[in-house]
Amino acid sequence: MSNRDLKPQDIARKTDQLVHIDPNELPRLPYPYQDWIDPEIEALSEAKRKNRDVSLDGVTNLNVPVPATDEEKEKLVAKFLDGLHKLLSKENNWTFLQPLMLSLENCVKCNTCSAACPIFNESGRIEAYRPIFRSEVLRRIIARYVKPGGRLIAPFTGANIDLNWETVARLAQLSYRCTLCRRCAQACPMGVDNGLLSREIRKLFSQELGIAPQELHEDGTIKQLETGSSTGITPFALADLMEFMEEDITERTGLSVKMPFDRSDADILLIHNAGEFLSWPENIQAFAIIFEAAGLKWTMSSDLVGYDSVNYGLFYDDAQYVKVTLKHAEVARKLGVKKVVLGECGHASKSAIAIGDRTWLADANIPRESAMVTLRDVVLNGRVKVDPERNNFPVTLHDPCNLTRAMGIIEPQREVLRRIAPQFREMTPHGVENYCCGGGSGFAIMQSHNFPQWRNAISGRRKFAQILGAFSRDELDPAVNKYVCAPCSNCKGQIRDMINYYDAWERCHLQYGGLVELVVNCMADVPEGFIEWDEFH
Repeated sequence: MSNRDLKPQDIARKTDQLVHIDPNELPRLPYPYQDWIDPEIEALSEAKRKNRDVSLDGVTNLNVPVPATDEEKEKLVAKFLDGLHKLLSKENNWTFLQPLMLSLENCVKCNTCSAACPIFNESGRIEAYRPIFRSEVLRRIIARYVKPGGRLIAPFTGANIDLNWETVARLAQLSYRCTLCRRCAQACPMGVDNGLLSREIRKLFSQELGIAPQELHEDGTIKQLETGSSTGITPFALADLMEFMEEDITERTGLSVKMPFDRSDADILLIHNAGEFLSWPENIQAFAIIFEAAGLKWTMSSDLVGYDSVNYGLFYDDAQYVKVTLKHAEVARKLGVKKVVLGECGHASKSAIAIGDRTWLADANIPRESAMVTLRDVVLNGRVKVDPERNNFPVTLHDPCNLTRAMGIIEPQREVLRRIAPQFREMTPHGVENYCCGGGSGFAIMQSHNFPQWRNAISGRRKFAQILGAFSRDELDPAVNKYVCAPCSNCKGQIRDMINYYDAWERCHLQYGGLVELVVNCMADVPEGFIEWDEFH
């Protein structure tokens, strides 16, 4: 059966692999990649497939263990069904039940969402990746196995789906073939949120069956709560890192800038995504240089979890989300700051600011602000002196989905760029119409097995084409320095991986980074050359 002939009921078919990805079916990329053909996605070895269900598409970013017996399969199917009942009850899902039901009941199958979905289109229109495919599977399961009399009337309602182990395992995997970018929800004339449905399926599997990606759960949330950071950086190690960063600032700029921790008279608590500490320390340094130059009274926290804004629970599990966000709120309350500023991280901003409105309550309800807003106020009010000519090279902006589409933070970062980058230009489309980087909902940190190849070839493909399209043919010449501004730690990781996958540093000299690096690069009081062009990292 072809990928384009699949129907929702086919998810229950007993076959080794339901979907086969053909690189020749992927859309062509623009100049200078017109002749680019992706390699075949590497097949998992027998050893890696052992005891792991990869029967959806041969790709894995979620370890779905294969039950040893038919009896175990039946128990897990029953457990899934029990979890589904909980998902649909107010008592167990008061947070998302209403939007979940609206999305389950209001779809008219117009497929407007499909035209908006980069994964579906960039896969060569594989039916299983169509936004309403997984949603329709869920609807039919509910119609047949949850609603009273559903099995009896299934032949007349179209709920022709079998709930077997294959259905359960592939539905789990399908929920991780969506980046939760919500572009489909924005396009839907009925307000159906297929991203929310994917997220609720993930929640069911995590909270009821204990199935979640290792990078998000064991190596993410659990490690963060136990050690203080999803990276494993302990408070002790953090002190060493900060000392190194202070020395590095002095070496690079001649400035003496301290990284304040647990300052009792601070107005602002600044929380970074801890990925910055290891992968992009220049981002942490740039924030410190700007905040000190602007005369802000700020601090970071050395408390457990207080120095890492990551909250992966947002992507897969309500209980894990609440544990982390309440810890963040408690840290801010203890410090007595006037507001919390979230660094360049989209999902952390949504966790603490938008969703945090439901959890940062009573005396922990401290104002929270995206760093985009803080930076706009600093730059446009002249609190730091800038020389835009230092940034006189082509710059384009990637819009992180959680900052823009989810939270409506569109203009502050643009106001800064128009002030400091003379050759700033938009991608097409941009703002709330942007495309996901391809690494959303935790995809960017999933580096195992063959998933990174799928992520770069399919979920990030439209973004890579957008980046190329933002520059002229002459500007894409490797002799021209150009910069992709991505003010989100997760998005930077994905863009870095795409540049490597497509060899775009060598072929186009594409550099990437955050917004604060561009600000410091043009600060008149800082020696030139904060952004380095001689190597890619």
